[in-house]
Amino acid sequence: MKTTIKPVLFSLIAAGVLLSPLAGAADIKPRIIRFGYGLAEDSNQGRAVKMFAQEVAKLSGGKLKVKGFGSASLGNDIQMQNALIGGAQEMMVGSTATLVGVDKDFGVYDLPFLFSNEREADTVLDGTFGSKLLGRLPAKGLVGLTYWENGFRNVTNTKHPINRFEDFQGIKLRVMQNPVYIDMFNSFGANAVPMAFSELFTALETKTVDGQENPVNTIQSSKFYEVQKYLSVTKHVYSPWVVTVSKKWWDGLSRDEQKVLQDAANSSRAFERKDSRAEAMRSVKFLAQQGMQINYVSDAELKRMRDKAKPAFDKFAAAGGATVLADLQSALSKSGQ
Repeated sequence: MKTTIKPVLFSLIAAGVLLSPLAGAADIKPRIIRFGYGLAEDSNQGRAVKMFAQEVAKLSGGKLKVKGFGSASLGNDIQMQNALIGGAQEMMVGSTATLVGVDKDFGVYDLPFLFSNEREADTVLDGTFGSKLLGRLPAKGLVGLTYWENGFRNVTNTKHPINRFEDFQGIKLRVMQNPVYIDMFNSFGANAVPMAFSELFTALETKTVDGQENPVNTIQSSKFYEVQKYLSVTKHVYSPWVVTVSKKWWDGLSRDEQKVLQDAANSSRAFERKDSRAEAMRSVKFLAQQGMQINYVSDAELKRMRDKAKPAFDKFAAAGGATVLADLQSALSKSGQ
């Protein structure tokens, strides 16, 4: 009996069938994935990164471990994007406006008053149009996994409420480092000041700028209510985020590992959007409780702003964006069908 069992036992061990739990655990060395983002850890962005990390750990059986780095601790969006392209960082989530630096067609998302509501945005971003734009990123050293929601952008300042575009006159307004934003707010009469987000709170606190524009979630999570008095709900731009991966790093993953990240990203998209929209409703109430004076721009005045901003579409088209703009408008027309 002994002579029968022993060879079988040895063969099972050699085949790796009989291993102690401790030995198996010791052999697992999770691949660390640094995931950088700009907002605070307790923001909707931070919560989505945490959910994504949990999903990756579950789907990979612990072989992949995502470590989040919030509050721009790995650099601003442009710096992180460059780090991904160079292979020095694995993942990030950032604004589509930042991607304009590698593919100008992403600027189509920054055109003013493009989407009327979240449903239109979801349909376009998750459909053929959104996927087609993401499909252009690998040639630029990036892989786009999915779109998250930053939300509709609104204006805050320390001077007075914005009820019509003439109220922007003379206001030093921080905008993203993007020509569409600069041109739009300058056309409204503001003095548009391009600036990295990581520098914004200090600039508001020291009155280097009078105001800024961001979704209400970001206004709350970044504590802009401490240095801003007026919030004007303009919904002038719907701003998506893109979860991106370094192409150099991605190419070194197995197909199974790539699938884990893509599946986790798809799951995180639904979580993040639901969380973001619920948070936006809570944020408006919170900001009012903190003493911010909130006003809603009338439909008539929004139309005036929309008409005033129309040259941005013409300029974008003339600068080589005519095809992508036509494609997006076609996708928008189908979104209501």
